[in-house]
Amino acid sequence: MTRFKALRVHAQDKSTVARFEQLGLDDLSPGDVVVRVAWTGINYKDALAVTGKGRILKGYPKVPGIDLAGTVESSADARYKPGDPVLVTGCNIGEALDGGYAEVARLPASILVPLPHNLSLREAMAIGTAGFTAALALRRMLENHQSPDMGPIAITGPTGGVGSIAIDLFKRAGFTVHAITGKAGAADAYLKALGADQIVARQSLEMGKRPLESALWGGAVDNLGGETLAWLTRTTRPWGNIASIGLAQSHELQTTVMPFILRGVSLLGIHSVECPRPWREELWARLSGEWKPRMLDRLVTREITLEDLPAACEDLIAGTVQGRTLVRVAGG
Repeated sequence: MTRFKALRVHAQDKSTVARFEQLGLDDLSPGDVVVRVAWTGINYKDALAVTGKGRILKGYPKVPGIDLAGTVESSADARYKPGDPVLVTGCNIGEALDGGYAEVARLPASILVPLPHNLSLREAMAIGTAGFTAALALRRMLENHQSPDMGPIAITGPTGGVGSIAIDLFKRAGFTVHAITGKAGAADAYLKALGADQIVARQSLEMGKRPLESALWGGAVDNLGGETLAWLTRTTRPWGNIASIGLAQSHELQTTVMPFILRGVSLLGIHSVECPRPWREELWARLSGEWKPRMLDRLVTREITLEDLPAACEDLIAGTVQGRTLVRVAGG
């Protein structure tokens, strides 16, 4: 196979540097299946890896990109043959394994998911890791008896990829959704178009310091961590669930056991990277069917090429991006 373009991150002194290179298959981490990448996306982890703002990669040099969709070029595994459309989200690509920011990926067959019939390669990455993570949050909350009659679902970080798709998914599942955002005003039209019933300015919140505050939410999907997540534990109604997805505000959590033992609140960790394969296949089947986001065109706010990746990752870290950014590698 001829050489191909990739964005690769190298360790440099005590920091990292990302640069475009021409690679061959032997430069990539081991795998049974070679995939011609058509589409990928930008997730917060990817932006941290490319900009060097976070230590996401496990070893250097490494191709970042924690999701991809494309077609099989060659396979040593009988489950896949040339031309098969496939996707990967998580599974340690773009972290321990080389990921999607290249024209070609070499991957273990065990992490590939055949593209569902009702999705195009582009739609799969419009959903991507962000949508898969939001769907995993919905699945876990429903399994733990979350229901619409318990009250509104608070979604923090709602203009990001996970938050945006969570609004769509929870609305489809019959929930009332309140979007808690630090961009109130500037993002109102976008959030309302996705289906948010109410937009709450994060700056207006009185978070208090008592172990229990007034119960406001039936449940929550939290992308922030830190003070906001602690406040959500204190303000979720009895038996509500909080899906903890991100740490954009802080990785720390200072709270008490009071919400858990006096209101029966559940804090659910959402770890989509190493999600069990049966769950993964079930969720992608749902995301191509009854849970397929209705607002995919609105969710994708930018479409770029590989060359645009470094600048786009800086934008995401700066907090100037809403929705999903798709990266066209080969199209399809």
